[in-house]
Amino acid sequence: MTDRESDAGEDGAVTFLNTFTVHAEAGVFEEEFARTSAFMARQPGFVRHTLCRHTEQPGQYVNVAEWRDAASFRAAVSHPDFGPHASALRALSESRPALYEARLRCESGTDRSGAER
Repeated sequence: MTDRESDAGEDGAVTFLNTFTVHAEAGVFEEEFARTSAFMARQPGFVRHTLCRHTEQPGQYVNVAEWRDAASFRAAVSHPDFGPHASALRALSESRPALYEARLRCESGTDRSGAER
């Protein structure tokens, strides 16, 4: 393991992945997700997220969200105002959520050790 690999998860940052199978119209789901997104963006520790739709299966989505740490994420989903957002999304889709910590990062223009190519 290189130094870059071992440092990848040490800052406490976590990534939340949630895959959705949507049973409603895409636009309806995306509008509801945008309301949830606005709520999450106001929570302490939220960094960013990206909602992606499958290129060949339009009812399949994945949300990739970055949080400063697991405690911040857990506080956000435990907030009393989050419940209605979760319920609204559950009414439109089935989801498979999971929280991960980074183990390896690679950026364009560097090799695995982080050195310039």
